[in-house]
Amino acid sequence: MKVILTMSKEDAMPLFMDIHRSMPDGADAEMLEHAHQADLKVQEKYNATYLNYWFDVEAGRIFCLVEAPDAESAEAVHRESHGLVADEIYPVAQG
Repeated sequence: MKVILTMSKEDAMPLFMDIHRSMPDGADAEMLEHAHQADLKVQEKYNATYLNYWFDVEAGRIFCLVEAPDAESAEAVHRESHGLVADEIYPVAQG
């Protein structure tokens, strides 16, 4: 028997995009990958899932996409894993 589980919009975990307006001095792709891996090691504690990240070295910006119960949980992962907390966190919906 095949069982297919679906989630209603009410059951779906909220999605957030955070923005880091300045990258740490000397940050590069390898350093940011290490920070992302640190998030992945801590995220379960906060019932969060860091899905992806992007960065713009020239502008000095980092963007992270995370499923989390709330923005505070998403921030707690960053704070505990590496200390690079976002300047802004926005609830978003995938279109």
